[in-house]
Amino acid sequence: MTVYVFPGQGAQSKGMGGTLFDEFPALTKVADEILGYSIKELCLEDSEGKLGFTEFTQPALFTVNALHYLKKMKETGGKPDYVAGHSLGEYNALFAAGVFDFETGLTLVKKRGELMGRCTGGGMAAVIGLKEAEIAEVLSGNGLDRLDIANLNSPTQIVISGPTEELKRAQAIFGQMEKVRMFVPLKTSGAFHSRYMKEIKAEFASFLNGFTLFAPAIPVISNVSARPYGADIKQKLIEQIDHPVRWTESIQYLMGAGETDFEEVGPGNVLKGLIRRIQREAEPLKVEEKEQTVAGELLPVPAKSAAAADEPASFRITASSLGSASFKRDYNLKYAYLTGGMYRGIASKELVVRVGKAGMMGFFGSGGLQLNEIEEAILAIQRELNKGEAYGFNLVHQLADPAKEEASVQLFLRHNVPVIEASAFLSITPALVLYRAKGVTRAVDGSVKCQNKIIAKVSRPEVAEAFLSPAPERIVDKLLSEGKITRQEADMLKQVPMADDLTVEADSGGHTDGGAAYALLPAILKLRDRLVAKYGYAKEIRVGAAGGIGSPEAAAAAFTMGADYILTGSINQCTVEAKTSHAVKDLLEKMNVQDTEYAPAGDLFELGAKIQVLKKGVFFPARANKLFDLYRHHDSWDEIDAQVRKQIEEKYFKRTFEEVYEIVKGHYSPGELQKAEMNPKQKMAMIFKWYFHYSNQLALNGSEESRVDYQIHCGPALGSFNQWVKGTPLENWRNRHVDEIGIRLLDETARVLTERFGRLFSASAVQEALI
Repeated sequence: MTVYVFPGQGAQSKGMGGTLFDEFPALTKVADEILGYSIKELCLEDSEGKLGFTEFTQPALFTVNALHYLKKMKETGGKPDYVAGHSLGEYNALFAAGVFDFETGLTLVKKRGELMGRCTGGGMAAVIGLKEAEIAEVLSGNGLDRLDIANLNSPTQIVISGPTEELKRAQAIFGQMEKVRMFVPLKTSGAFHSRYMKEIKAEFASFLNGFTLFAPAIPVISNVSARPYGADIKQKLIEQIDHPVRWTESIQYLMGAGETDFEEVGPGNVLKGLIRRIQREAEPLKVEEKEQTVAGELLPVPAKSAAAADEPASFRITASSLGSASFKRDYNLKYAYLTGGMYRGIASKELVVRVGKAGMMGFFGSGGLQLNEIEEAILAIQRELNKGEAYGFNLVHQLADPAKEEASVQLFLRHNVPVIEASAFLSITPALVLYRAKGVTRAVDGSVKCQNKIIAKVSRPEVAEAFLSPAPERIVDKLLSEGKITRQEADMLKQVPMADDLTVEADSGGHTDGGAAYALLPAILKLRDRLVAKYGYAKEIRVGAAGGIGSPEAAAAAFTMGADYILTGSINQCTVEAKTSHAVKDLLEKMNVQDTEYAPAGDLFELGAKIQVLKKGVFFPARANKLFDLYRHHDSWDEIDAQVRKQIEEKYFKRTFEEVYEIVKGHYSPGELQKAEMNPKQKMAMIFKWYFHYSNQLALNGSEESRVDYQIHCGPALGSFNQWVKGTPLENWRNRHVDEIGIRLLDETARVLTERFGRLFSASAVQEALI
């Protein structure tokens, strides 16, 4: 039975780590990227003398401890039965137990070191020779009530912490006592593990809250409780900052559990000496069997008999392991996670860049924008994402203006935009085929490669089938006859599908048919399999899920059903990076799952297409549906009841019908206006559609006096998300960043899947045993 223990601050020394940095170059590079400096140079050379400063000591020691542990795992191939760490070393124990990965652990330690490094005016000192009760009596009997007991390192080595002037008084008092062998001031910048850390404790708690931690795969002894961690990992790490380190009792607990083989993993042997002293001076604690369960959660217990070998192997899903490996490889992603292109630049360039730098892919919301605005976004994103990071642009179908759709594609081609998200398409259009054709090449082996990738959003099987099929011959022939594509491109288009991948969009904000994910996704997956077999495509087509994904449970359901990736939309609209008004975000922050409604889509008004919008706090959905009903039942504005016309002009438009028409004229060609003059119903449609543009602009601008007319595309996923983060800093949208939300959602999804599949397998094993 073996316990690995990891040293804390004070064990650092110049030269620590030695050859480990060269043995683990990938992790060393990761550490450099997180810290912003060379960890190898700091530990081996320390040319600037920074290693002794807390903000540098803690990440350096965490890294070296971690590398020592990984080397030991490499050499032994086995894991310890328990792990523990002294103060900072506890983070290495949690890393060893799989509570977080190296990157997360180092990020947390970096923040912890920065916060603790800011502390001044206090210090720590070790009192050697007295027991805890004796030290407490001296402090209370001499008016030293501003000092706290911070580290219980052994029965007779105890560290006190507090203001510097009080420690000087304490030194004079303890120095006169016969039983005190030594009083040693420690080289620390602050009064660590004491009441004076409450301020940074709160700041660290807020930071820690943004991370997902997993249940330990090996029992970890907590500094705070001197018992194995239970479900309250975050709370214990927060408390550790201003609570004493109960090291003596931790070792006593392990002794009581029958542990005798302690190995120090990291530089130095400080803990070995303390453990030997504890074993000599203290008795083991009696460990009851019920202590294996803490805070209502079953803790992993080391195998102690041959029977344990028959138990199912433990496993852990991680955020980066979710989804299709080929999908992540093809798009150069760390995570199988996309963010959708929300209309009129709400999915902003800042949003796309932040997502791309985090190893995910975002689509810029180019729908409804002018070409010069889209071009500006392309150039800005390409300046920021210039190291192969993924990004894409949304292309919304322009049913009434195919020339505009093609102009957008020409812009994408001119600037080598690598991926487009095709949205609201009812069929394949010439613009889509043109984009696809200009990216096809033939490889040496004769296969066709597509450089211009299309990820199509679909919510109907017939639309999915169109994107899963090669480009329609009639469109290819037309483009060929017009000289827009070459014969070679036309021939190669026959061998590839129109889309590289499909995003199946269930009930969501924006253009959708309100489908149920549980019915829609399996149907599209089967359709994909049939058509891939039919056409014999050489390349895999991945199917992702979108719509309703605002919680880890929803994302877990999508991956369980077979989604190769997930795409989120509504939850990203209520983030710092989203380019909509603060007023809109304030409304969205408070919505719940039932606070949306379907309304007519302005761009497809005449067809009766629907979008989902926010209804809480606004009148837009009711007013938009009213306009569509009037359009359906009347052939002209003049046919509508005079009282209703007046209400619309005063309440909806805030201007007369003819005044709106004068505005509308500037957005249509002379030919279209001539048709409208000849067709009163078409003229009415033009004017009604203006209200949709107007209401959308009000929301983007945050016009306070017109808040009731805000048109806010949104699905119930955001309500679900709001419930998930309720009571945390993320309840306020000003703390929501799109990349952090994505990673947190995936981390928690991985935890949910790990836990639920673990339960499922365990239940299966029990059933088999009973049978």
